[in-house]
Amino acid sequence: MKRLLAALLLLASAAYSKQPNVLFILCDDLRPQGLGCYGSEHVKTPNIDRLANEGVRFANGFCTTSLCSPSRASILSGVYAHKHGVTNNFTEYPATMESFPGILHDAGYTTAYVGKYHMGEDNDQPRKGYDWFVTHKGQGKYYDTEWNVNGSGSKLIKGYYTNVVTDLSMDWLKTDHDGKPWCLFLGHKAPHSFYTAEPKYEHAFDNVRVPYPQTAFHLEDKPAWIKERLNTWHGIYGPLFEWRKKFPDDRPEAVKDFENMVHGYWGTILSVDDSVARLRTWLEETHQLDNTIIVFMGDNGLLEGEHGMVDKRTAHEPCLRIPIIVRYPGLTKDAKTETKQVLTVDMAPSLLELCGAPSLKNIDGRSWVKLVQGGDSEWRKSWLYHYNYEKQFPYTPNVRAVRTDDWKYIHYPHGDGGRDRHMAELYDLKNDPGETNNLIADMKYASKLDELKSELTKVLSSVGLDASNDTMPVDEGIKQALPDAKIR
Repeated sequence: MKRLLAALLLLASAAYSKQPNVLFILCDDLRPQGLGCYGSEHVKTPNIDRLANEGVRFANGFCTTSLCSPSRASILSGVYAHKHGVTNNFTEYPATMESFPGILHDAGYTTAYVGKYHMGEDNDQPRKGYDWFVTHKGQGKYYDTEWNVNGSGSKLIKGYYTNVVTDLSMDWLKTDHDGKPWCLFLGHKAPHSFYTAEPKYEHAFDNVRVPYPQTAFHLEDKPAWIKERLNTWHGIYGPLFEWRKKFPDDRPEAVKDFENMVHGYWGTILSVDDSVARLRTWLEETHQLDNTIIVFMGDNGLLEGEHGMVDKRTAHEPCLRIPIIVRYPGLTKDAKTETKQVLTVDMAPSLLELCGAPSLKNIDGRSWVKLVQGGDSEWRKSWLYHYNYEKQFPYTPNVRAVRTDDWKYIHYPHGDGGRDRHMAELYDLKNDPGETNNLIADMKYASKLDELKSELTKVLSSVGLDASNDTMPVDEGIKQALPDAKIR
């Protein structure tokens, strides 16, 4: 009898090991440079770094739209914004659109979403595909947010957001999952603005000097719309700062204001690292660590003064780049750094493959499991970035860009060509990773420009878009030249 019981337990254990748990930790506006494992000199994140040192760190992770809601929808669905329809921060994730947690739920997983959802600004009700759903309306607050716990109605929970969302996640993890594998999606607010560190980290960086980025004042070769936004909400001298001076302004008080902003941003990340430690400790104590796929990533990047901006949305490197870390011995037992270009739309198909679940159909992303485990000679060498104009934030025009391993061409559908050729941007990323020199008007690169224009048409077509018929709305304030959207 004992041998039979042991055999049954062994079989159950083997079956269970084929269905790993999923702990997906998503941060908001997290730059890779804010983590120790991505090279931060000042921000120490030992717990996040440990995940990277035991799994895969994607050195070239990117979002396909640098805006919270569209990017989150692409992570869940594996498709671009024009397909899932969440093109701004006020749009609901379609009830008819499948998601990887929903697929896992139908495959026998118990699923939960806890934290910032931010698709449907005023909707804090449970969504399809989750057994447990805890969120709030809008952005939430760093202190004392009103949470709706699984449809029970909004209720004020006092405390610092990062700690509260971790408590709520732990509460669900500790419930009985009836022997099923589980998937928890934890959505942090941090480090989204306005940056508020918890008291123990308020002064963590007081002695760290933060100069303006190299490109903050180098705008001579940038499009006119970038220069015109300097005193808007998305500009380096807009209302986000106390000191609204003439541009450029290197006076001590103006520099200090910028520095304080960065210090606050960094401080919120330290609390996220503490949260990761708590979750990992629980997984270790319950002997679930090695049977859990832990994903840690950001939804999009962020400009901290680069090109005179304090925003995302654009196709510049600080906006596009995101940290992606995956720890799971079933993927790789040896730590590695993957340098191929991996996108937000790749997360859903990859996780479903690792879980042995049915795949999502007709998606734009692809699984990186083969890439990580042995290499993939057919992996992408170029991809499309696109952002669609928002009337609520009219500081950024429509953006269509193609990024290869070494080059980037940024196209603004309603402004390129004609009287303002400099509306477009061209960068040699291999030799100029900081995008300090826009080569769009340099005739030495005319053939490269033609090559990248053709590549842009190709990547647009690959996701079902027509470069000659881009009809997204345009802000009249930044319309510089021809009204059509043909690539020029």
